[in-house]
Amino acid sequence: MTNIKRYIEEKCFVFEPYLLERVEMLQAPESIKKSMAYSLKAGGKRIRPMLLLAVLETYGQKAEKGLDAACALEMIHTYSLIHDDLPAMDDDALRRGQPTNHKVFGEATAILAGDALLTYAFELIASSTVQSPEHSIKLIQMLASAAGPEGMVGGQMADMEGERRVLSLSELEYIHLHKTGRLLAFSVMAGALIGGADERETALLEKYARHIGLAFQIRDDILDVEGTEEEIGKPVGSDESNEKSTYPSLLSLTGAKEKLAEELKGAYDALASLGRPAPLLESFASLIVERTT
Repeated sequence: MTNIKRYIEEKCFVFEPYLLERVEMLQAPESIKKSMAYSLKAGGKRIRPMLLLAVLETYGQKAEKGLDAACALEMIHTYSLIHDDLPAMDDDALRRGQPTNHKVFGEATAILAGDALLTYAFELIASSTVQSPEHSIKLIQMLASAAGPEGMVGGQMADMEGERRVLSLSELEYIHLHKTGRLLAFSVMAGALIGGADERETALLEKYARHIGLAFQIRDDILDVEGTEEEIGKPVGSDESNEKSTYPSLLSLTGAKEKLAEELKGAYDALASLGRPAPLLESFASLIVERTT
């Protein structure tokens, strides 16, 4: 297995300053730039942008070709976290071990910072000079679909409507495939588009993305039971206190772990059929399943 943590560290050495420079270069009020940068600098695992770059590397392409798309993706992800933490949504005081954006800058500025990250993400892709216009248009369409009402936003809405009632397993999978899985899938599919994957390979990478998207959320649900606040950077047990259906609550903790192992095997099987070595993508799947934060 590739040393995936070292790979992420090396790529983040380039990605992090590039990401923050995109905000610093804006001709905008300093207050909104500070709020945007605050949540971007909170870091997190950077799984989504690093996964995009890993797909590019699997296809022998340089990371520079994917930096704008990777930054746009991380901005969309960060905007969603800022808004999720607001009192009207999850009402969280901590994110990644730090006070949430609205606790530092106020609710109005936090909302605007999220709006700014969302809209600026599409400007970044549209103005990128490393993609063909056709690829830029396709990337914008893919990202809008992944983030919008048929993707992340729709999943978030279904998640809110599912609170305080017992969901079926298919309802829970719908939520997680959309709320979490669609942005993870964009990481893989954007890398496939930029990297030049053919139709057969793209279909296999889509299967891989679906499996790791579900695995990511199953692992989150398990960590909410077994993790610690120090490890995951936010209060544990929030799913139970909010009366939310989770994989452990529907399948038991043992059943959830078995389901997690099934998704990992599905991801490996898709890569095995790819017809090219993909050690980075194998390692990303393992990282998602084994992570403690």
